[in-house]
Amino acid sequence: MSSHFDLNDRPAPDDVLVAIADYVQGDAPPSALALDTARLCLLDTLGCGILALSFPACVRHLGPVVPGTVVPNGARVPGTDFRLDPIKAAFDIGCIVRWLDYNDTWLAAEWGHPSDNLGGILAVADYLSQVRVAEGKAPLTMQMVLEAMVKAHEIQGVLALTNSFNRVGLDHVVLVKVASTAVVAKLLGADRGQIIAALSHAWVDGQALRTYRHAPNAGPRKSWAAGDATSRAVRLALLAVGGELGIPTALTAPRWGFYDVLFGGKPFSLSQPFGSYVMENILFKISFPAEFHAQTAVEAAVRLHPQVKDRLSEIERIELTTHESAIRIISKVGPLNNPADRDHCLQYMTAVGLRFGNLTAEHYEDSFVTAHPELDTLREKMVVREEPRYSQEYLEADKRSIANAVQVFFTDGSATEKIEVEYPLGHRRRRDEGIPKLLEKLEHNLATHFTPERCEAILALGKNAEQLAATSVPDFMALFVR
Repeated sequence: MSSHFDLNDRPAPDDVLVAIADYVQGDAPPSALALDTARLCLLDTLGCGILALSFPACVRHLGPVVPGTVVPNGARVPGTDFRLDPIKAAFDIGCIVRWLDYNDTWLAAEWGHPSDNLGGILAVADYLSQVRVAEGKAPLTMQMVLEAMVKAHEIQGVLALTNSFNRVGLDHVVLVKVASTAVVAKLLGADRGQIIAALSHAWVDGQALRTYRHAPNAGPRKSWAAGDATSRAVRLALLAVGGELGIPTALTAPRWGFYDVLFGGKPFSLSQPFGSYVMENILFKISFPAEFHAQTAVEAAVRLHPQVKDRLSEIERIELTTHESAIRIISKVGPLNNPADRDHCLQYMTAVGLRFGNLTAEHYEDSFVTAHPELDTLREKMVVREEPRYSQEYLEADKRSIANAVQVFFTDGSATEKIEVEYPLGHRRRRDEGIPKLLEKLEHNLATHFTPERCEAILALGKNAEQLAATSVPDFMALFVR
């Protein structure tokens, strides 16, 4: 008998797979705060998607894989007339909501945008609801969508608290794929074993590299990567519900598992149980469509705008004080080659704020940059420094600050005050100040695409939490059909 062999006893599934599946299967209701925040998140996320439809580079990714294909009971893509299979619909919804880097954010050891999961959740909920109606059954309600959003946020966010995928070169959309897979499988009627199987396939699926988010390769893929991830999640969930066998030790298998192949042999750390924490503390992008680590820098720059707008030629240097994650992700010099490059450049976003007193999606376009060469001049005068306290408090659970400070020095020896902003407008610490602005953002975004009457109907429903929760998914989606 050969002494060289693998033991082929099928093991129990990995603990992390089980923990996620049990959380998704559990019937403990989300907190009232989490559900109400999910309502705001739903509205804000769809508003971001509607605004993205103004940009042809986004729109060209949308629609059926084979032009002209119409899917019976197909899922709708907000702002369009497409009816697609739920896999492609998840891609399209995920693509539009992430395109402008304007939807919600979660920052910890890993970062990301948990509302990216809405692509899979909404596509599957709409598709299932239409099938159920065709069969004479009741459709899903938006309460179910909100609950799925809370759980997807929680899975992605808790995994991100103490596990850094970016440090091993993996993109954060791996967590979108995992979270979407779990909640979509549940929506599809999966049992515990099927959810575990689906999750195992998400982890062994091979993962996206961060190459497309960093200089010198930053480009448009970062705007559709999350759509790709949530779309893949729908495919994997459908496979599992159809009986596909899982891979029990997808994470822990020696040599072949995720930990050994892609995570340096280090197991995941779950620092707290799954609940409602992430949705309750989610970060909204309210003021600017900008990578979140730059939000407070742009806010500081906008506050300095009146002091510098008439003295641009007199500027000697601009000091940007920031935190380690911002330096590692978005601090860059040299040519910026496309809009995706610019909205991940700390210096560019700060320069626009100083020069124009605002920052909008249009400020990233090639035509705008060509017309304003002074922005590159301002970038060349910037000095970026880390403040250790900012870096420390960025990771502290009771603070989670995203601090930046900006100060401008002039050739005559004078200087502006140093403007420090530790918490952006979308932070939980500024919720009371932020929510009215969040609704103003939604109103503006909807108005770029819909009639005033349609905007009013969406806003009225969205502001009525009880009515929204009771609304059927098909009726809700009908409000967004072009």
